[in-house]
Amino acid sequence: MSHKDESKTREDLLRPSEKPSFEHMLDEFKDCADIIYRTMPDLQVQMVYFGHLMGTEEFSREIVIPFANVKENEVTQLLKHSQFIEMTDSDTLINSILNGSVAIFHQEKCYAINVYKPDSRPIQESENEVVITGPHDSFVEAAALNLSLIRRRVKSPRLKVLKCEVGEVTKTHVYVLYIDGLANMDYVRELVKRIEIIEVDAIHDGTMLVQYIDDAPNSIFPQFPTTERADSAVSKLVAGRVLAIVDGSPSVISAPASFFEFFASPDDYYQRWALGTATRLLRFAAFIITISFTALYVSVTTFHYEMVPEDLLLTLTESRSRVPFPPIYEALLLEVTIELLREAGARLPSKIGQTIGIVGGIVIGQAAVQAGLTSNILIIAVASSAIASFVIPSYMMSASIRLARFGLILLAGLLGNFGLVIGFALMVIHLSGLTSLNSSYLTPIAPNKTRDWRDTFIRAPFWMLINRPSQSKSPNQVKNKMKQ
Repeated sequence: MSHKDESKTREDLLRPSEKPSFEHMLDEFKDCADIIYRTMPDLQVQMVYFGHLMGTEEFSREIVIPFANVKENEVTQLLKHSQFIEMTDSDTLINSILNGSVAIFHQEKCYAINVYKPDSRPIQESENEVVITGPHDSFVEAAALNLSLIRRRVKSPRLKVLKCEVGEVTKTHVYVLYIDGLANMDYVRELVKRIEIIEVDAIHDGTMLVQYIDDAPNSIFPQFPTTERADSAVSKLVAGRVLAIVDGSPSVISAPASFFEFFASPDDYYQRWALGTATRLLRFAAFIITISFTALYVSVTTFHYEMVPEDLLLTLTESRSRVPFPPIYEALLLEVTIELLREAGARLPSKIGQTIGIVGGIVIGQAAVQAGLTSNILIIAVASSAIASFVIPSYMMSASIRLARFGLILLAGLLGNFGLVIGFALMVIHLSGLTSLNSSYLTPIAPNKTRDWRDTFIRAPFWMLINRPSQSKSPNQVKNKMKQ
């Protein structure tokens, strides 16, 4: 853009907006087939609105019935009611129409009344975060409905909602929620700051938003957990977290986050604490299995046969005797095949996808063994790793771990157990350097907060979970605790 064009743009921004008029709206919304222009010649009234953005009952109650029962000389008195807001700025009026208001023109004056209530998906159970016990309602795409789900559970004026706008074209509304007195205001201000400085044409989903506000956008690990469950979002609010709701997205963001938070599920709190603890420990075991089982097979069969028990060594040797490839190629072939089946199952309709996943895995696995492309034991290792990845509640964390598994397989194939040690060390170093809203990603291990372990690695009884996580406490709360 030339200097002349920049000056012109600056002058346009500084120039006062044009006075709103019916003719100007006709020009602004030219070629918009979904906009409605309505005139009432007897009352000297013109209206402009989007029919699909308004509620039918609201439009009838606020506009159709009142204007049907007035005469021409009574229109001015009707428009003095508080629900009709006089507009003196054309840009403000355009934004109001785009946000579901009806523009009313009468005697060279313009008014706007909000009747926004578009059709939305009814509240249903979340398909991505299924629980056996507990509430089953989940968020939808309408931000107003999502806010109502939270307000129903948090009946307190201390629940604060801040409104931001993202997207130069879409003008998407983002709501930041926190409980005054519980949330650390440093996190609230930091989250609002990051949202406000985003310069992009469009934001369609909460998972898109987090990619703009991540502390480390190039990391494969998610730094902001998302949830579609209202009860889970409220529990995070009460724990002092900050939420972000993107209009048009059923995914609600929470911050700051810990790596171990991605292994917790609402089910942990809806069953006896011993069962919840056992299930959570099982997830951590699944994490170790899914990230290392296949890599360990590659390492052992390539460099470290002495680690195999004698009773199993003969079976392993016979199984691999027909395979012409090195273990690393064999493992990568099967892992890629599993990922293809997983992706195919996710993209197909649910009933067909399940069939493809089960039948495809059995048929391909059996055929690969009979053709001598892989060994039986590797089939078991890869299948165990795939099943273990499904145990992790967070899909984003599960996908990140599966990607990291490929790196460990390569290191194991090149350097054996030494490569595995290097891979795990690099992963720990990387996780130690990550932050979420400038808060340590490995809390409560680094920094060490032993008190928080009771709701991290285990799910302690509720009478022991009386304190909020140290990660979300405000500085004043920490100082007061130290004085006590």
